[in-house]
Amino acid sequence: MTDTTRQASSGPNAQRDAPIAISSEEFRKLGYEVVDSLAALFAGMRERPVAAGATPSVIREQLGQGSIPESGEDAGRILESATDILFRNSTFNGHPKFFGYITAPAAPIGVLGELLAAGVNANVGAWSLSPVATEIERQTVSWIADFIGYPTSCGGIFVSGGNMANMVCMLVARSAKLSKMSEGGEGPINDKFRIYASSETHTWIEKAVDIMGMGRAAYRKIPADDMRRIRMDALRQAVAEDLKAGLIPLAIIGTAGTVSTGNIDPLREINTLCEEEGIWFHVDGAYGAPAAALPDASEDLRALAGADSVAVDPHKWLYAPLEAGCSLIRDQSHLRETFAHHPPYYHFDEAEGEPVFNFHEFGPQNSRGFRALKVWLALRHVGRAGYVKMIQDDCDLARLMFEIVSANEYLDPVSCELSITTFAFVPPDLPESSERAEYLNELNTELLSELQQNGEVYLSNAVVEGRFLLRACIVNFRTSAEDVRKSVEIVVRTGRALHALMSARDQDQKR
Repeated sequence: MTDTTRQASSGPNAQRDAPIAISSEEFRKLGYEVVDSLAALFAGMRERPVAAGATPSVIREQLGQGSIPESGEDAGRILESATDILFRNSTFNGHPKFFGYITAPAAPIGVLGELLAAGVNANVGAWSLSPVATEIERQTVSWIADFIGYPTSCGGIFVSGGNMANMVCMLVARSAKLSKMSEGGEGPINDKFRIYASSETHTWIEKAVDIMGMGRAAYRKIPADDMRRIRMDALRQAVAEDLKAGLIPLAIIGTAGTVSTGNIDPLREINTLCEEEGIWFHVDGAYGAPAAALPDASEDLRALAGADSVAVDPHKWLYAPLEAGCSLIRDQSHLRETFAHHPPYYHFDEAEGEPVFNFHEFGPQNSRGFRALKVWLALRHVGRAGYVKMIQDDCDLARLMFEIVSANEYLDPVSCELSITTFAFVPPDLPESSERAEYLNELNTELLSELQQNGEVYLSNAVVEGRFLLRACIVNFRTSAEDVRKSVEIVVRTGRALHALMSARDQDQKR
């Protein structure tokens, strides 16, 4: 390149040649193709396998080995290849027979919202960087609180999911406690804090005490009763023991919808105990909190309204695309007290003389994506009545599954709470013996692996009192009663074949 050429290409009117740029015409063409592919995926989801059953080595082979390409490729070919690989090798939580874990299918309007949010690319850490995105997130937080019966005057923030939503609430609880104690720092006081939760509580609590530097001893694991709810007698005893020992009860966690079985802790009694002892009351409602909007919601579920903080996962029972978690704090000033910092390189205080709301002061992130848009769009699209109907439908389908399981001689029903049904495959010809329980656990473990690999239906598991159970969680707006019936038939058919195979194998080993 000559000096003259260099000067021309770098002049004030020159267009930069950026390899990552795509023309408007090509972007429009590629966008239509991607949307067409997704529309076809949604329309044909029922006919696809739920899971591909591929091994890591097979997928790696499809991706190809080697280092980063030296030169770029055509965008259209890349998207076509990526679409093919994704559609052939994914586990589809949007499939009507996906009942694993607590992951909902993505609301179609939420999928489009993700595209819109990525296009605007707002950094929802400061109002000046994301004026409308900030206000949409604030409104969405208020709408979620309103939907579950929590005070709409609360503070809140969108995070990645349940782990972070709960963790933010615990950080705020500690900050509020320290502020109330008028202590300038944590030091040895941090080692004295105790957090109480049922043995059925999600493992996020163990991560939280580690990250907060409290140590595992800070988590007082309280046994559960026969209904897998926290035992209030054991909880009261643990709090009394710790107070007598000079320790500091920081928070009690009540779960609204346990991971394994969907049970709800006695939230009313927990609330009373927290008020008596001045303890922070937190509700892990990542799964079950939206069910508080149902007309027949239990008094315990509705009691989450009295909590100091609540964690909700819109990517669970509000059907938002991943990721979308939400922390709600009754007194929003605690959020700012916990997370607000004002370095000299920040100048985000006002807009044309008006005070502004900066989300970097309400959570651990400074750079934040626009997670709220997909939830806000769906709430507007569906409305309260629509969500109540879908959540009720999911619960009804779980009860239908429990009834079908109860009527089948090969299946042993165990529980049905909210939209989670648990059961075990138990061959009626299996004799009583000292090895029976061990064999059934092995059989159901292998059955689950087979179901997840063959792609017809996708379940997860629960372990209750030493029993390995099959677990179906229905948070799926695509699931129908026929899907439930066929899924139970698949479980029985697969279980009978596997039992025959394992019985033959055991006979061969005895010979």
